[in-house]
Amino acid sequence: MRPGQLSFLEPPEPSGDVRLSAPLDARSPLRRAITAFHEHLLAEGRSSNTVRAFDSDLRLFQRYIGPHVVIGHIRYADLYGFLRWLRHGRGVPCNDKSLARRITTLKVFYGWLAASKVVAQNPAAQLEHPHVDTPLPRVLSAAEVSQLLSATEALRRDPQSPDARPHLLATLLLTTGLKKSECMALTPADIDTTETEGVTLFVRYDSARKRHKERRLRLPPGFDTLVDEYKSQYRPVSHLFECTARNLEYVLDTASRRAGLPPRRACFEVLRYTCALRDLRNGMEPERLRLKLGISDITWADTLERLQRLNTPVL
Repeated sequence: MRPGQLSFLEPPEPSGDVRLSAPLDARSPLRRAITAFHEHLLAEGRSSNTVRAFDSDLRLFQRYIGPHVVIGHIRYADLYGFLRWLRHGRGVPCNDKSLARRITTLKVFYGWLAASKVVAQNPAAQLEHPHVDTPLPRVLSAAEVSQLLSATEALRRDPQSPDARPHLLATLLLTTGLKKSECMALTPADIDTTETEGVTLFVRYDSARKRHKERRLRLPPGFDTLVDEYKSQYRPVSHLFECTARNLEYVLDTASRRAGLPPRRACFEVLRYTCALRDLRNGMEPERLRLKLGISDITWADTLERLQRLNTPVL
């Protein structure tokens, strides 16, 4: 590494006149604020990929602004100038998706500075994300959700060979928006049926770097009865679903076909985005939805923009 070059995962060594223990204020140099933000991300347990992405973007910002400029002197015009430089002055291609990510970095960085009372105003609040031509996620319509749940409920009530697993899985995904990996990591103990306010799910992570994604989610009324039926049929011990991910994909595909839907219409990703869109339409605040889905700040802007495009009225 060259002297003076910022590392992706290790903050630069402060010079003698920069002390990380002293509190930040509006007179602190940008270089020191970026280092403090790096430490904040690590303390929050953000993944190495997220920290690398923020560090990379802020290193570019520091290169443009200058490391010794005090953060209180940086205005909206400076941020806008930085974005124009990325587009037209840097000499390196910068597409809409990369630009949107760097805008998100500035918004999160200055949002943290404002929340920490380091700066009185957030100059990044006015920045707008460019329209990114990313394919819209596939989701189920309300009628398709009803068809799917009717089909899985029929399997659950089958007089010859009742099977609660398809209905448990479909209900779980449509309610929580879990990722496939999160679903596969669940244990029977992660579903708490003892709370008086209702059944809850604890999404856990073994990796310390991903602990910030852990969350407790509310499950629908009657889920305790459903999970008891499932446990009596499958007797799970170490994991809630003691099978392969491919097997669960087959369970969803079979339920999709029985519901009269096209093959693979009801897969993990489709049900995750269907859950997210339903919550958005029901008035859930975007930040609460981000936390529910376990999505990092840096990728949330693109996800939210696509969900909002899905949520626009039909013309």
